[in-house]
Amino acid sequence: MNSSKTITLIDGHFSSDDAFELLRNLYSSKIQFHQLKNFSSMERFGKEDKMAMERIPKLKESLESILTLMKEETIGESMIEIKSVVNISFCKISSTE
Repeated sequence: MNSSKTITLIDGHFSSDDAFELLRNLYSSKIQFHQLKNFSSMERFGKEDKMAMERIPKLKESLESILTLMKEETIGESMIEIKSVVNISFCKISSTE
């Protein structure tokens, strides 16, 4: 059975300081998640978690891009609108044996 659900994660208007903090914390949590996942793989299996190691630089690059955009575009007391959803899909994984 394949099913999915869309959940709103962020939907609001934020001051530039709050938007900066929100996005920085969100990305930092994702980066830390992948760092811990890689650390666990190194401890348990003696090798890096390939997917985690691919995601970390991409997340850091995305964060830098967002923060640069915010610094360039934020003027005075302007508000920043941030919307984000999480799409969750459950799908059957077929065995390749």
